[in-house]
Parts: sequence; C-alpha cells; structure tokens
Amino acid sequence: MEGGPVEIVNALTIDVEEYFQTPAFAARVPRSTWDSVPCRTEANIDRILALLAEHDARATFFMLGWIADRFPDVARRVVAAGHELASHGYERVAAVEQGYGQFLADIRLAKAVLEDISGIPVLGYRAPEFSIGPSNTWAFDCIVEAGYRYSSSLYPFSSGPLPDLHGERFAHEVRTGLLEVPVTTVEVLGSKWPAGGGNYFRRLPYGASRWLIQRINDVDKRSVTFHFRPWELDPEQPELSRQWGSGRPMRSSEPSRMTTRLKRLLADFRWNRIDHLFLPVSSVI
Repeated sequence: MEGGPVEIVNALTIDVEEYFQTPAFAARVPRSTWDSVPCRTEANIDRILALLAEHDARATFFMLGWIADRFPDVARRVVAAGHELASHGYERVAAVEQGYGQFLADIRLAKAVLEDISGIPVLGYRAPEFSIGPSNTWAFDCIVEAGYRYSSSLYPFSSGPLPDLHGERFAHEVRTGLLEVPVTTVEVLGSKWPAGGGNYFRRLPYGASRWLIQRINDVDKRSVTFHFRPWELDPEQPELSRQWGSGRPMRSSEPSRMTTRLKRLLADFRWNRIDHLFLPVSSVI
C-alpha cells in the first residue's frame, strides 16, 4: 500500500572457507597439509545456492582466493546465480597476524584471482576472524590501496582476536571512499549482543536470533549484516578429532539444525547482497 511501512532488506553473507581452515584446527591441520585434505566446498556451495534460489534471496560470498583457485567453477556458479563474489583474502590468515606488506600482497592476490576467474570487479573484502581492530587500523589503508570499495571486517562484540566493544554498529566510512559494513550487534540494556550469525546463531535458540534481527529492523530502522560458513550446514563434514587428534568437531545434529534455522531465517526476512544495499548504484556491476 502506498505510504505504508517499508520492509527492510538485510545483508546475507557467507564466508567461503573449508572446515579444516578454522583456527580451532590450525595445530592439527597445518597450512602445508591443506592440499592433501578432502575438500567439501563444491557440495556445500551447491547446497547453499539451492536454498537461496528457493527463497529468492541474494547474498555476498566472501571467498578465499585459495578456494577459488581450486574450484573456479564454484566461483562462477555464485556469480551466475546473481550473487556477489567478494574477497576473504587468499590465504586464511588473520590480519592481526600479518604486517602491512604481507597483508597487502595477500588481499591484492585474492582480488586478482577472483576477478580473473569471474570476469567481474570484486568490490568487497572481509578479514578472516574479523581481525581488524583498534590496534591495526592501518589494514584499511591496505584495503584502499588494493582497490576495494568496502570492507566487512569488524564485529563490535567480544568475539575474534580483536574485539572492539565500542566500535560503530552500522555501515560507516573508515577511509575516503572506503565503507566498513560491520557484522551486526544489537544494544540492549547498555550492552551489545551478537545479532549477525556465526556460532551464536548455531547454538542459541532460533527465536533469540529472530528477535534480535527484528529489533534492529524495527527499532534502529537499519539493515542487519548476517554471516555464516558453508561447513556449518554440512552433514558429511569429517570429524577431525578422529582424523587428526584433538579438536572439537561439530555434533552430528548441528548441521541439520543449522539448515533448518537458515531456512526459517530466509523465510522470515528479506535478504540481498552487500553491494546492492550499501554501495552507490553506479559502483555495482
């Protein structure tokens, strides 16, 4: 109805990395062994693309260059389905663990690989583990220098290697021409609570996540930026504790529960790509 309330569209994002590349398994699955470990990328991305198509949703896929190099057809399928292909760096190394030159080289390489494979500009970047914070804001200078238009590398909550409890909650310019789109938190009773997915979405009751997202849409009148990882939906993810020694695999029930919750999320809210929601129309291809 003309003049009625406008339904807010939220940003759905996927961090495309393999199950064995998470920090919890770094000691047991070192970088030197990655090429010999079975990958689950193709099946997991196809599963996600089918879910998104079923709900007419669009998303931003932050893909490792390492993944795109090995599965170029996966990157192309993401683009062909109408989603945004963005960068998660080439190697999965937290920004806080790198110096200026190493970080710049990594994100430049990732951008070049993704653009060469997809044939379209890559505008966005997300640091692994949301590892940009008050102690390494120089990383934003690198992101500008590498040619990105936006970053989604902050999670202003007590999460990740560089928690920033006082950081801005919504999209803001961090350098001239560079927008930062943080994963979303909600303020309740003077405290921040995670509303942007990840482990919290998988482990908390779905109703809690739905309430938090709805509150931001209704009270703040802003879009939520939500994220998850493909391996969280994978019912056939290998149990690394048996293969590699120590390490906590997901319980066998978690992928099924995560898939059910994601379906509800896609049905309960409207979702689109970061670039379509936050960047000027002239910037988006």
